[in-house]
Amino acid sequence: MNITVYLGANPGNRPEYARYAYELGQWVAVHGHTLVYGGSRTGLMGELADGALGQGGRVVGVEPRFFMEKELQHEGLSELIVTENMTDRKKKMLELGDLFLAFPGGIGTLEEISEVMSLNKLDMVPKPFAFLDYESY
Repeated sequence: MNITVYLGANPGNRPEYARYAYELGQWVAVHGHTLVYGGSRTGLMGELADGALGQGGRVVGVEPRFFMEKELQHEGLSELIVTENMTDRKKKMLELGDLFLAFPGGIGTLEEISEVMSLNKLDMVPKPFAFLDYESY
């Protein structure tokens, strides 16, 4: 299963989030799933990818070109898909995912999971989604 996780490229405002992101990445890999995420090496995104890669998991990053120009991409990914913009990035992540998770994050995370929820409601993306409520986030 391809598990798409939406989360921040920043470390968050609680140090536990980094540990939890790493452990989530480990869980995805140990259970034989593929992680699909935003492709960054920084913040919670980097922790998530490192957790999965550390367990030998397959990790697919989807990164818009302007982030590539800032050299924010994770160098150790199984696959890196570069899109022209954020709209194409969201579309590709929707296309690849079988399950969608919102990890504690910011405005971008909320926007991405909200789109999944709306499309699900319209039966355009009839796939499961969930908010990960870590420590009452």
